[in-house]
Amino acid sequence: MPSNEQSLKDAIGVFLKSSRLSGKLAEQKIIDGWEARMGKMIAKHTKEISIYDKKLFLHIDSAPLRQELFYSREKIVKMLNEEAGEEVIREIVLR
Repeated sequence: MPSNEQSLKDAIGVFLKSSRLSGKLAEQKIIDGWEARMGKMIAKHTKEISIYDKKLFLHIDSAPLRQELFYSREKIVKMLNEEAGEEVIREIVLR
């Protein structure tokens, strides 16, 4: 007799994907974990962070740091997406 059972984790995963909440949770995980991933110094100079349409918008109050992050955009995108376990970010916009 076939079993219709699945783990709670699998059931929640199916629900999140079907309701499109999975991406929003991954986005929030990136925002909430910004300091842990990027360090205290970068987080201290990050005044705003948001994600819209797979773009990570960062308001950085230090011009030299903004320039450094500009050159590291691809590396940061790759790292954040690996952490999230899915493609959440395609581009970083620095202000």
